[in-house]
Amino acid sequence: MIISLIVGGVGLIALVAVIVGIVDARQAPTWRHVAAERRDRWEGRQPEFHGAYYDSDDD
Repeated sequence: MIISLIVGGVGLIALVAVIVGIVDARQAPTWRHVAAERRDRWEGRQPEFHGAYYDSDDD
């Protein structure tokens, strides 16, 4: 009885993992597109490249 419950639980976890993987694979291109749009907007708001340094003092 206990063994069948454990095996059933492991099987259920495996089934959920497969379903989540399939759904994720189908929606991945959409999320990549959303991420690219967000990255473009973020890069447009940046005043300069990261790591750039401008020293206005003329010492």
